[in-house]
Amino acid sequence: MIEILNPARVALGRETGALVADILRTVRDRCTAGTNLLEVDEWARAMIVEAGAVSCYVDYAPSFGSGPFGHYICTSVNDAVLHGLPHDYALADGDLLSLDLAVSLDGVVADSALSFVVGGQPTAEDVAMIDATERALAAGIAAAGPGAKVGDLSHAIGTVLKGAGYAVNTQFGGHGVGSTMHQDPHVSNDGRPGRGFTLRPGLLLALEPWVMADTDELVTDEDGWTLKSATGCRTAHTEHTIAITDDGAEILTLPR
Repeated sequence: MIEILNPARVALGRETGALVADILRTVRDRCTAGTNLLEVDEWARAMIVEAGAVSCYVDYAPSFGSGPFGHYICTSVNDAVLHGLPHDYALADGDLLSLDLAVSLDGVVADSALSFVVGGQPTAEDVAMIDATERALAAGIAAAGPGAKVGDLSHAIGTVLKGAGYAVNTQFGGHGVGSTMHQDPHVSNDGRPGRGFTLRPGLLLALEPWVMADTDELVTDEDGWTLKSATGCRTAHTEHTIAITDDGAEILTLPR
């Protein structure tokens, strides 16, 4: 299903997006060496409940997962890149952590992710990898607007990622959002311009470039959810929800 929201519902999406951004920023700022991933999940739960929002993850049970996710935020550490299931692990200085959060507020979903290094000084390699995902996201957003094709966004994202020297996995990528978390159209992190669905005002898209340092091959952790690099290399993931407007695209998941 591809859902086109009216202006009033797009306005609700702005509130959802700001909430997601605020939660992610708060959690990021609280994470230090010694923080347990289960603490991170509890922080997210408490802020979602306090805001009167609904988690998109707790009951989420797609075909590629092992039963309901059962947690409130994805916490992917080092070689984990997507769908990181919170578990009893204390973060260490230098860990590369990706946080991914989707919630629904007043019936409209927003989805966002960020990556950062815990404590200490990040390596040049980590900085470059995170930067590549952020630049790819910016390129995808810049390519978005009424009349653009989904393939235009995919091509823009993939051009940046490949230009930075990373192989691009197209199994998982961006997607439509609205009244539910995962909708059509799928927005691959690489593709051909001029192909796919034509973007229209009122369409909400979650764009999410992610890469692994030296591979494009994923493996699933024994927890049945967490997707990791096949080589054990480090990873990064960045995501924003945008709304297609009459004259471009608006980022909804920015902090207030």
